[in-house]
Amino acid sequence: MSDKGVYQKTVLKNGLRVITEKMPAVRSVSLGVWVDVGSRHERPEHNGVSHFIEHMLFKGTKHRTARQIAAELESIGGNLNAFTSREYTCFAARILDEHLEIAVDVLADITCNATLTPPNIRREKMVVCEEIKEAEDNPSDHIHDLFAKTFWGAHPLGQPILGTQKIVTGFKRSQIMDFLRSNYRSGSIVIAAAGFISHTKLVRLAKQKFSFTTGEADKAGQAFRSKGKVVKFAPNTNSQTHLCLGYLGLEYGTREKMAALALNTYLGVGMSSVLFQKIREERGLAYAIYTFHDFYRDVGVFGAYLGTDKKHLKQAVEIILAELERVKKRRLSQTKLDTIKGQMKGQLALSMESTFNRMNRLARQEMMLQPYQSYKQMLKGVDKITSSQILELSNRIFDNSAVAMAVLGPVDKQALDDVL
Repeated sequence: MSDKGVYQKTVLKNGLRVITEKMPAVRSVSLGVWVDVGSRHERPEHNGVSHFIEHMLFKGTKHRTARQIAAELESIGGNLNAFTSREYTCFAARILDEHLEIAVDVLADITCNATLTPPNIRREKMVVCEEIKEAEDNPSDHIHDLFAKTFWGAHPLGQPILGTQKIVTGFKRSQIMDFLRSNYRSGSIVIAAAGFISHTKLVRLAKQKFSFTTGEADKAGQAFRSKGKVVKFAPNTNSQTHLCLGYLGLEYGTREKMAALALNTYLGVGMSSVLFQKIREERGLAYAIYTFHDFYRDVGVFGAYLGTDKKHLKQAVEIILAELERVKKRRLSQTKLDTIKGQMKGQLALSMESTFNRMNRLARQEMMLQPYQSYKQMLKGVDKITSSQILELSNRIFDNSAVAMAVLGPVDKQALDDVL
């Protein structure tokens, strides 16, 4: 396929995948190295090692110091960043198209040639511990880790992505290197780019620059959770109480993904959503209230979050549960469904203007082994959503006999006894 094509994919002999989406109207390129490893791949005693490796790869290579890594792309107006999730790790750069070769060289250097010296490991343990403290001190972030643990129990999906201070400080260099060598393998890595990009050029550079060990990373175990309702409280002396509740949702590759996103949009996305209107606008019970659907490769989580005064917690939760029951009993009107579809299409169109969002979408589809979906195909998917689909999905997901709920803040453990 020539560079006139919007989407292109090449698989190198060693299994490394190179995928691109060309955007002729921009001058920038978002480029990512995606590794099929995250916190769900970690044993409990190594929890946080994926994220720690993400940090360490910026601390020096055989060819560059940490300062040189930080300055190389910034000096030409670009940027370099990384993140770790429960299922993958990404190292990303955004640059002008003319600087593609420099960006590839830097990303290849940090992912293939990092030295991980003992002094740098000792120093970065301190940095990551500070990051963990910061997350724990931010209750609107920390509640999501508490919820994951409550929801998944002992399964690795319940582990915090950052790990704990105790585990991180105990990492040995040999453990880190073993995990790196086992998982940073060519067959489990995707090079993704979106923007004003030449696919042919990126493939040539990928062949020249990247030197991952051949093979595939260890596979994560199947997701599972015990059936049954579970509620966990984490008392503290903060002025606000934070809550997450959730149910088993859908996996990334489901045909019902658009319907799930429509349900999420109706309930808790944006100021026009039903929960925002009823909890914040009509009653003033919370500042932040939203719903979310996390899609993993084999399972999903549909959840809701709010932060409120402890005296309003019971009333706010009752409203959430009442709206979940309501959407199980009544189909959305055609007018409301059309509004939701318009909202989804607009959000989709705006997101497609970002080279990073397109690169992210490309890579996630590839990592989840899903076929590429064009913008037009996604719009058609939105058009096909029906109110009957949403009704059926609501009844399947919102099962209060299997709900998980985590509460963080100054609240009595009996506060929600008669709510569920």
